[in-house]
Amino acid sequence: MQLATLPLFISGAEIGFILFIVLLVFGADKIPEIARGLGKGMRQIKDATNDIKSEITKTAEKQGIDMDMTKDIKEQIDSVKEDIDEVTGSIKRKF
Repeated sequence: MQLATLPLFISGAEIGFILFIVLLVFGADKIPEIARGLGKGMRQIKDATNDIKSEITKTAEKQGIDMDMTKDIKEQIDSVKEDIDEVTGSIKRKF
């Protein structure tokens, strides 16, 4: 993703306008509390996600499932991408 492109195609002016409206609605005193609450919520989501990942990994190891299979698949995908780039590279340059 490029630096100029923001998620959901929101420009800097739109973000500024949204922040201005939030400031008007909640006031300057409540914004730090809201930010703290959002930060705590995001942290809890991250911790829960990490816990789920670790549980899946532990269960897979107990069952004898090879988790390194994803690395092999990624390597195969990368090699296919390189092959496609080699084939299409000359075609792209001609146009």
